Amino acid sequence: MTASGAEAGFTVPSAHPSLPGHFPGHPLVPAVVLIDLATEAARHAFALGPLIAITRGKFQAPVRPGEAVVLRFTRRGDATVGIAGLRGGTPAFSIDAEFAPGAPV
Repeated sequence: MTASGAEAGFTVPSAHPSLPGHFPGHPLVPAVVLIDLATEAARHAFALGPLIAITRGKFQAPVRPGEAVVLRFTRRGDATVGIAGLRGGTPAFSIDAEFAPGAPV
């Protein structure tokens, strides 16, 4: 994972343990993995505490193993961050995440 200001990025490798069975022959990165990686990147980018809730989520396009995902962050208050995930410049997902205040553990 890389981070730079209000952007970050990640790639889920084809050997990730969540991928077998999701879906055989046409693997897709599960939404829970996308949310986990995106919220951890936001936590560290803004020195926030643990994730409290996902208050909004929309998944627009599949993310496949090995595809680069660029994250764009928008602060929506002291502890809420909007996160847009793009795959090849195309929106793949967007979420609003609420965090506990404070430095990451």
